Amino acid sequence: MPSSEPIIWQFSLSTVNAIMWVALLLLALWFGFRLRWGRLVALVAFLTFDLIVFGGFVRLTDSGLGCPDWPGCYGQLLPAQASAQINQAIAEQGGTHGPVSHGKAWIEMLHRYLASFIGALILVMFVRALLAQRRRSGATLTDAATPVNWYWPALLLVVVIAQGMFGKWTVTLKLMPIVVTAHLMGGMLLLAMLLWFWTRQRQREGDTRAMTVAVSGRTRVLAWLALAVLTVQIFLGGWVSTNYAVLACADFPGCNGSLTPQVDWAEGFAFARALGRNPDGSFLSIEALRAIHWAHRCGALITTVVVIAAALALMRAHAALRQQAILIKLVLLAQIGIGIATVLLDQPIVLATAHNAMAALLLATLVVATCRVSGLREWQPFAISTNLRKQK
Repeated sequence: MPSSEPIIWQFSLSTVNAIMWVALLLLALWFGFRLRWGRLVALVAFLTFDLIVFGGFVRLTDSGLGCPDWPGCYGQLLPAQASAQINQAIAEQGGTHGPVSHGKAWIEMLHRYLASFIGALILVMFVRALLAQRRRSGATLTDAATPVNWYWPALLLVVVIAQGMFGKWTVTLKLMPIVVTAHLMGGMLLLAMLLWFWTRQRQREGDTRAMTVAVSGRTRVLAWLALAVLTVQIFLGGWVSTNYAVLACADFPGCNGSLTPQVDWAEGFAFARALGRNPDGSFLSIEALRAIHWAHRCGALITTVVVIAAALALMRAHAALRQQAILIKLVLLAQIGIGIATVLLDQPIVLATAHNAMAALLLATLVVATCRVSGLREWQPFAISTNLRKQK
């Protein structure tokens, strides 16, 4: 078994497996260069949403340490190659109920494979942006070209690299709650940036379904406020999940029969600590877990009010935003219903995973709406061909 001590840096693949991993990433790069630009942006956004949902499934199935090294699985590229080590770990922990099992190893590694693929595609976006910048002086902007700025792909690349590091620390720091929550927030940030970028692309291409809409300052402020409040609420939801505090309040709308439960805010929101432990090494109290859960409940109430206010303002602001506003309200209602059912039905994995997915979907709808009402500004745009081979 690997050492139980958390470590900051690790790269567990052997030379042969590392070469195989790089070869697979090169195939992903080749695939990305063959895609049209608009399809590439849309695909990366879609896969990022999938990765967020699958990441929630990894947490809920306790698969985060299914392969307790990084980026390999006991130094191997595939869990099947590490069958002997996994069997030994299962024997040492007394069965498959522990953090390691063959199923959990595959779940964890599939998550890593998808994350690597997304990272490779974002690298493609950045490289294509740089190539287009070099060619822009002699290029002719045609219908086949998409005007963008190089800094968007560059910023996406920085975020996805940071996200990869947090993914590694999630494993090497033994599911430290603040690290796992930061990893979740990084995924949400990446999704929001990609959707903003994708919406801007559609606007430049003249897609009427993504058109920029002139609204009052009040409506614009409400849209941004809803986005900010939802971001805080997603953090609180991630803090509940990473501390396994979902069932600290096992009824609804109260917490164990009370609307004023006994809570310990200081202990619940001490960030510099290990999973289930206080900074002094003692176990986290039930009052701390209730505080974590109750904060998410209170945040849900505030978020509901603000998001509905923003949706109503969008609906009244312009007919073109009506469908967007209706979608926001529908996703919000679905999220509330799933959240309540998750508590009352003792957190079934399907519902809890859906709750995570609805949070990402609600974020997506608000990002697109906010982008549409925020105006379109350009900083010296240049053209990226949808097929670089046509520029040669």
